[in-house]
Amino acid sequence: MTSRNSITEDLIRSTERARLLALVEGNTDEAIIHHGTDFELITPIGAVLTREQYLGAIAAKQINYLSWEPGHIAVRLRGDAAIIRYRAALEVEFGGHPIPLTDYWHTDSYELLDGRWQAVWSQATEIRPAH
Repeated sequence: MTSRNSITEDLIRSTERARLLALVEGNTDEAIIHHGTDFELITPIGAVLTREQYLGAIAAKQINYLSWEPGHIAVRLRGDAAIIRYRAALEVEFGGHPIPLTDYWHTDSYELLDGRWQAVWSQATEIRPAH
């Protein structure tokens, strides 16, 4: 028997995958529904972007995701809030400069807002090889 929590966790995973697909496709009309109005991204270099700044940069191709392949998405669910964490291989052009395929850890906070799970905080950390 599937528990209510596991159904919700699977919904959050599929929502995150839909969010990533919209970002890779540059579809900001689709992406906006997966980001809360107070969404903030902390980039791997430590910059803070609001939802408008982030999606605006994607629309303007200042951030152009070429691929974003998540591994298993772990979910910690507590009521109307959830935290997800996963490792992903990501290739992006940033300000016209290609950043080769690199592995990152992603940690995202989701909240159930207006009946829909939406990302409210997101942080990406580059995984660098040990020297």
